[in-house]
Amino acid sequence: MSTRFIIPILLFIATFTLALGLTMPLMNVSKLYFFDESPSLLDIIGSLWRSGDWFLALTVLLFSVILPVAKLGVAQMAAAQVPAASRALHRWVGLLSKWSMLDVLLVALVIFGAKTSGLATAIAQPGLWCFTASAILSAVAAHLIVVREKQAD
Repeated sequence: MSTRFIIPILLFIATFTLALGLTMPLMNVSKLYFFDESPSLLDIIGSLWRSGDWFLALTVLLFSVILPVAKLGVAQMAAAQVPAASRALHRWVGLLSKWSMLDVLLVALVIFGAKTSGLATAIAQPGLWCFTASAILSAVAAHLIVVREKQAD
């Protein structure tokens, strides 16, 4: 199967899993066996904003929502061979790909910290796996687009 068919499929699945990753619970946190929470990434951003942690909320919003959506948008236009998008993808793919796994790492560290502190238990939920899948699939698709365009030159 050629990259002509693989790239749109990867981008579709990456977009779908990003939407799921933003809205589905990332982790289940149980405190003292009585209090259970299963926040989504959007819930976490909203909670940070409401508690007055605006800088942290905006930082998470930028790296968790805005950059992945922008990367997928540019990659989809580049896959459709929009010239301006192809140039932007070449310039930004390295930078955006490096940051796309940052949130997955941060959530994994939070889960690890909760488990080792003894104060709470944290279990990864489907939102984390969907968010991770989106980051990986979009990185693979962007790489395939760049390789395809280099071969076409």
